[in-house]
Amino acid sequence: MKTLFNLFALLFIISASFGQGQREYYQLKHYILKTEQQEKVVDEYLEKAYLPALHKAGINDIGVFKPIKNESDTLKSIYVLIPYSSLDQFVGLEAKLDNDKKYQKAGSDYINATHDNLPYLRIKSTLMKAFEGMLKHQVPTFESAKKDRVYELRSYESGTEKLFHNKVHMFNIGGEIDLFDKLGFNAVFYSEVISGANMPNLIYMTSFSDMASRDSHWKTFGESPEWGEMKVKPIYQNNMNKLDKFLLYPTDYSDY
Repeated sequence: MKTLFNLFALLFIISASFGQGQREYYQLKHYILKTEQQEKVVDEYLEKAYLPALHKAGINDIGVFKPIKNESDTLKSIYVLIPYSSLDQFVGLEAKLDNDKKYQKAGSDYINATHDNLPYLRIKSTLMKAFEGMLKHQVPTFESAKKDRVYELRSYESGTEKLFHNKVHMFNIGGEIDLFDKLGFNAVFYSEVISGANMPNLIYMTSFSDMASRDSHWKTFGESPEWGEMKVKPIYQNNMNKLDKFLLYPTDYSDY
């Protein structure tokens, strides 16, 4: 009996460890908007229909972000970050939404919009899988007001698939994730893009209580001896050729 008990205990530990090691997938939806009315419609849809429906479907920690204003911006944007426990959960979401009567009613203005009164110009969608160095996302906690927080979304593009995997290695094995953790960058996720417009590329998000904290953290990072040593290693030379960064803040109804 004792042997049998020990066997069940071992199986439980293995099962629990496997669950903890399962990597997540992320979808980043980028709504491109032209007018304030479109922004209002999409905000209303996300807050009253989409996020509640995803929560009902067992998908939590959904981030909704808008760009920190830039005078050169001519269009408006809303970014929605959705974590999935598996690809099956991602694939099965649309069917669940189609059968969710409460969602269909709450989102009717958006869902049933006509061709001459569109709620957005376009949606860009990127599908990603979590890095081995951080298999699951984290929701940071701040005491600052949401409007003051900074979520920095970065995309690093590489010239070839091999160079891309080298850059991913730099994060996972080379020490880049460890350095971000050490310096308190409050990473939300790190990911490899598996379907998107700018492949091969990786995308990650860090977070800060305010802009001053963001600037201070990056200054410390750039001056750190670890980064000074890491960036000149021959193995990691020329493994990225384009950086895009987006400074965002969470909406009032965001889970972040």
